[in-house]
Amino acid sequence: MPRLALLLLVLSAVGCGTVRDRLGPPTPTRAGLNARDVIDPPAQAEADAALQSGDLTRVAADVRTRLAATADPGRPPRHVLCLSGGGSFGAYSAGVLCGWTDAGTRPEFDVVTGISTGSLIAPLAFLGPKYDADVRRFYTDIRTRDIYVTRVVRGLLSESLADTRPLAKKLDEVITPGLVAEIAEEHRKGRRLYVGTTELEGKRFVVWDIGAIACRADHGATDLIKRILLGSSAIPGFFPPSKIAVTVDGRPFVEKHGDGGVSQAIFFRPPLPDAGPAAAAPLAGTTVWCVVAGKLYADPEPIKPRALAIAGGSVGAVIYAQTRGDLQRIFTLCTLTGMNYRLTAIPEDFDAPKSSAEFERGPMTRMFDEGYRLARTGEAWRLAPPGLGPRESPLTRSGTALTALPPLGGSVPTVPGPPGVLAPGPLAIPAPPGVLMK
Repeated sequence: MPRLALLLLVLSAVGCGTVRDRLGPPTPTRAGLNARDVIDPPAQAEADAALQSGDLTRVAADVRTRLAATADPGRPPRHVLCLSGGGSFGAYSAGVLCGWTDAGTRPEFDVVTGISTGSLIAPLAFLGPKYDADVRRFYTDIRTRDIYVTRVVRGLLSESLADTRPLAKKLDEVITPGLVAEIAEEHRKGRRLYVGTTELEGKRFVVWDIGAIACRADHGATDLIKRILLGSSAIPGFFPPSKIAVTVDGRPFVEKHGDGGVSQAIFFRPPLPDAGPAAAAPLAGTTVWCVVAGKLYADPEPIKPRALAIAGGSVGAVIYAQTRGDLQRIFTLCTLTGMNYRLTAIPEDFDAPKSSAEFERGPMTRMFDEGYRLARTGEAWRLAPPGLGPRESPLTRSGTALTALPPLGGSVPTVPGPPGVLAPGPLAIPAPPGVLMK
């Protein structure tokens, strides 16, 4: 009886909490405001003036320009393509590649890296535009059942909640011995293809040299590459980890590899020099193209007053922050070595699906078309990392009297700065994301 009374007390408390949440003032997001645009104008103006992100961008550009002048003028331009994870949002990345091809400006990449959904695109992007039709088909002509089948009850007692045999079957159609032979041929020319996974027991990021594996020229190479791709795209707990046989000092073992995005959202590897050790290769003048399968910042959405909903939203925030951190790290590397930095992501104002684990033709085709349009028209690329774009600085507050900014591109009333600010004045709103920042 005491246990029953305690249970009823807890349930009644939960119910009361829900009622209070509904009867009290709404959250800004539930009321239809964009939570990211709710600011404390004086505090934000002071913070933005102190950060001087525009000056940072100019300094970075000056450093790159000086270092780029040291590049060998007789060396052909080098290009590195970095493809992020993002589940079904990889349709945007696929669209960017195809639109880039049709714009006539897509280069041959010296290095391609991929994680998660990016790992599935990477081999085809590495081999060039002749595989664009396969890239398009893979991201616009599939449904969820072509990727996985849920098995919730059975999954609770096993390694995953979903069966990815449908995805494995798709990979069998794409990653053929012939395609692997093509990868090996390009590897021998000095080009490189890398895929990232997470070794689950050691919890370490693992970079696989796919071209070196392809050069083994046996059936085992094709099977291993498919296992690596399945592992890189294996959402922890939802997709099963990929089991990869290894030997340690001659002893056989099996490693479990999961989503590379658990460790890194996107990663860079340098192009090899024409001769000599890799460390001797000057990177100045190389262009690094970062393609993000998703947005740089999550869309605000109301959070249900439930523990799992709050926890899930917080995990999502961590993933977005990790992606931005990885992109900022690549930008810093580009600045310090004289490489050119280019970044594209789904625009903030694009109506993207809520979940990247749902593979439906309609939403994926729309994301593909958006990536295609931006790349085809040359509007896809920005020069600055996350945090230096419009409305991307951290929200700063000195109180609770806030203001909702108008949509990007709208005018903002003059914001008087607090005492001590050297440059009070209007809170500027630069051009929207997706527009090339010069």
